[in-house]
Amino acid sequence: MRAAARSLAAVTGAAALLFGLGTVTATPAVADPCGFFETSSDAWYNHCTSDGSRVIIEVEVWGPNYEKCVGPGNTWLGSASKIDGAWYVGRTC
Repeated sequence: MRAAARSLAAVTGAAALLFGLGTVTATPAVADPCGFFETSSDAWYNHCTSDGSRVIIEVEVWGPNYEKCVGPGNTWLGSASKIDGAWYVGRTC
């Protein structure tokens, strides 16, 4: 009977550990994608780099496109309704 009690305690403990981990472990936040992306209202360019470089991107808008120098991380480009896209042009600034 004593062995059965230990087995029951082990199974109960394992179940508590298993279910407890599921509630304690948080889902990591989803990082913004590299390059151009939009939210429901805004257009962004995320320059993903670890070297601190600044790059030139071309921003596509209705009318003539324009170039912009961006640093590491997210750069707000404007309203999502006015920006059609943006991409790295292959030059630093």
